[in-house]
Amino acid sequence: MALGPGFRQQQRQTQKLAMTQRLQQSIQMLQFNVEELRDFLTQKALENPLIDVDTNWNANHASLSTAKTVTTHDDFIERVSTSNQHSLFEYLLDQIHLTMRDTKLRKIVLYLIEYVDVNGYLKVADEQVLAAMQATPIELLDAITLLQQLDPPGVGARNLQQALMLQTENDDSAPNLAYIILEESFDALVNRNWAQLAKKYAVELADISSVYDYIRTLSPTPGAAVGQETTGYIFPDLIVTQPTVGQLALKTASMAQPIVKFQSRYYQQMSQHDDQEVTEYLKEKKSEYDWIASSLQQREATIFRVGTAIIERQSAFFLEKTKSLKPLLLRDVAQQLQVHESTISRSINGKYVQTDFGMFELKRFFTQAVSKRPANGELVSADNVQHRIVALVKQEDKEKPLSDQKIVQILKSENVELSRRTVAKYRENLNIPASSKRKQYLKTEQ
Repeated sequence: MALGPGFRQQQRQTQKLAMTQRLQQSIQMLQFNVEELRDFLTQKALENPLIDVDTNWNANHASLSTAKTVTTHDDFIERVSTSNQHSLFEYLLDQIHLTMRDTKLRKIVLYLIEYVDVNGYLKVADEQVLAAMQATPIELLDAITLLQQLDPPGVGARNLQQALMLQTENDDSAPNLAYIILEESFDALVNRNWAQLAKKYAVELADISSVYDYIRTLSPTPGAAVGQETTGYIFPDLIVTQPTVGQLALKTASMAQPIVKFQSRYYQQMSQHDDQEVTEYLKEKKSEYDWIASSLQQREATIFRVGTAIIERQSAFFLEKTKSLKPLLLRDVAQQLQVHESTISRSINGKYVQTDFGMFELKRFFTQAVSKRPANGELVSADNVQHRIVALVKQEDKEKPLSDQKIVQILKSENVELSRRTVAKYRENLNIPASSKRKQYLKTEQ
């Protein structure tokens, strides 16, 4: 085909990064915190029979810390949670008082909810309840039934099977076979014995598949959605120690990380089939396992590299927490590790490092330079300035507290120039009241 004047054909070869689904999920895995990663891998294990996930970690690990964030500054006023969200216990308690009359059964239910864990499971032996409440087995059964009728659906279950059955029983849209399969053939369903189930209940494989798809939408932790902000733990990704004075050592907090295992026995068993569809299925699921295992290793290595760069820059703080942080930006670490800034952002999002003096979120160690000392050109970080403001307020005359403008003048005399508005912002971030509210009238000796 002839082209017009000034036009000519040209062949050009270019490279483009195709954002495949697996690449997107690899990026997500890097951004996930430990709990989100566990949930993601658990879901993958439900979809892939070759994947087994070991999430056997709990609050007994020495590396766990309550969700109250540690800061490098002394709090001037005790910080209290402003969340209005109730805990699961409070939520159940409200329902009991609103729906049940003051009877012995209600007293037993009130006793039972003290042993409902944050996931909604009932963790108390029948014998203990019978003895403590002087109840009969029938009364206990009735009380547990009343508990299991409360919201959220599934609460009060003894195990996963019962939690799923309670949720199914409470859902009018559940497939007809869902409850009976959970009750009679739970193990076969978990092991994906579709043909066996289809034959037993005289239905098509598609019917069993739809039941399985429905059950996957149910929650294995029915109580977890209630009161998430009032409970919870921080799981560290990294641990910093001082093996000797003046030296730092960094390691991955492997005890809190979910472990992915390959179901080799199942793979070998299924590989003996001559069916081409089975062979292709196994190949696909094996490939997915290999990808997940590789992505997990890459995730751990990336977080470790970022943590190493942070510790190298902020070593003074890790050696002595009273030291202020140095200026550090995402692009500084990105350039050092030769990766994109977004990779650094994902690596520190929701990730924590455990030290000998507390737990800190990784993004806490990134702080901008707010000034430069003219004498030596040293950059002064926002963290450094906030440390200084804390010190000034601690040392001030309580009858004549320092105003924001006075703090500006003191900092200026120390070759740190900031506006009064900036000082006020830092003071508010530190939860330090204004000078008029800090003023104290001290008693004088007569």
